[in-house]
Amino acid sequence: MKTRLAVLFGGRSGEHDVSRLSAQSILAHLNPAHYEVTEVLIERDGQWCVGGDHATLAEALRVLRAQDVVFPALHGPYGEDGIIQSMLEWLGVAYTGNGVFASAAGMDKAITKKLLAAQGLRVADGVVLQAGHDLAEADRERLALPVFVKPARAGSSLGVSKVEQWPQLPAALRLARESDTKVLIERAVPGREIDVGVLQHPDGTVTAGPPLEIRVPSATFFDYEAKYGGGAVFHLPAPLDPAMTRRLQDRAVEVFHALGCRGLLRVDFFVPEPDGEPVVNEINTFPGFTKASQYPQIWQRAGIEFPDLLDILIAGALTKRTGALTSEAVA
Repeated sequence: MKTRLAVLFGGRSGEHDVSRLSAQSILAHLNPAHYEVTEVLIERDGQWCVGGDHATLAEALRVLRAQDVVFPALHGPYGEDGIIQSMLEWLGVAYTGNGVFASAAGMDKAITKKLLAAQGLRVADGVVLQAGHDLAEADRERLALPVFVKPARAGSSLGVSKVEQWPQLPAALRLARESDTKVLIERAVPGREIDVGVLQHPDGTVTAGPPLEIRVPSATFFDYEAKYGGGAVFHLPAPLDPAMTRRLQDRAVEVFHALGCRGLLRVDFFVPEPDGEPVVNEINTFPGFTKASQYPQIWQRAGIEFPDLLDILIAGALTKRTGALTSEAVA
């Protein structure tokens, strides 16, 4: 018997197009001998489509409930933030990836930083601004320049700016607030940008893949255009000494457990000089699954091809996990 699988994608967030690209890659790499696949699309306006046909919410929910497992290939608000996960929990259907809490906490960069700092993990100094608030003079002096201005609850670097002179701040805040009224201003951390993928296997084992270094010759930081326009260069595995590789992998697994994650996670680090102690930049509870995305490339380098990666995530969703989780790294 084939596993009945719904791939859920699209959504109402600014990452709608990225979600479609992730879904395309997932659908192209699912083994047709193993899965009976139903495509479920959420349009930008919230309209649902099942198998290419418009459907009411009630009809879409009936389809999702009839599945063995749902693969939410959604990025950003209204999909990666716990909303869809809570709906699937209510329906009682298995789904891949992170649960309600980890998804909600991981979507909010400010909350993520608080949880990780409470666990003793190193994060960049920053300030949260709510709607209508400006950065206090004391915070400007403490953070110093340059700083990064980010929507607290958005991904794919949407609305992110690097501010190198304070007169640039108002425009950066306006841009960020187009995506979210809650804005995070962080001190820039000079150093190498390293990503580590974390994967939970069906037996509960949590593994960290080989670190990937991002270099962006044509931009000041890894922005949306660099991510999806081919402006970044990935070095995989990152040219690091074995001790630093292990340290980054261990930290990534610590982040996974600190946020109560399951299934998968990507942790983005800065490795500053001279101390080299990794700083957690951001996390992604459902990283990109496009052909240009870091996460599938990391696991391919570790020996897990894209179809096998999908099988692991789906099997994990279908497996009732018992006992303590174990952790290890994949060089």
